[in-house]
Amino acid sequence: MTEETTSAAPSDAQPAVRMQILTQYIRDLSFENAVAQKGLPSGEVQPEISVQVSLDARKRPADHQYEVISKFRVQSANSKDKSPIFLCELDYGGIFHVEGIPEDQLHPFLMIECPRMLFPFVRRIISDMTRDGGFPPFNMDPVDFVALYRQEIARRAQSERPADQPLS
Repeated sequence: MTEETTSAAPSDAQPAVRMQILTQYIRDLSFENAVAQKGLPSGEVQPEISVQVSLDARKRPADHQYEVISKFRVQSANSKDKSPIFLCELDYGGIFHVEGIPEDQLHPFLMIECPRMLFPFVRRIISDMTRDGGFPPFNMDPVDFVALYRQEIARRAQSERPADQPLS
C-alpha cells in the first residue's frame, strides 16, 4: 500500500491532492514459449523484442475510487526469420482512491500517474515470467506514460475528425 499526498500552496486554493493505492492485482497473465513447443530454431538466433502498452481507467461505485488497468504485450521473435520465440501478456490492475484533482485533470492523472505507480510491479512480473519461462529475464525499459497519453489523445482526435476536413 502506498500513499502520496501533496498540498496546495495557499490554504484557500484547491484541496490537497490525495492518492492512495487500495489494492493491486494481476487480472490476466499468459506466457507462451514457442521454442519449447516447436523446438530450437535452426541457425543463429537473434531475438527482437517488442513491447505494446495500453491503458484503461474507470470509475468504481465507491466515492473517489478508480480502477486502472495496464495491459502489456511483450513479444520476442528471431530477427533473421521472424519465427516466434516467446509471448508474454499481462493485464495488471490497481484500485486507487483519488481526491483533490480538478475534474479536467482527472483523466490524465489516472492514465499517467496511476500506471507509473504500478509499473515497477509490472516490470518485475514480466522479468520473472521470462526467466521462469526459460529465457534471460527481460528488464523492460521505463514506459513514458505522458508520451503514451499524448499519442492516444492525438489518435482519438484524428479518428474523430471528419474525413473531408483538411489536416490543418
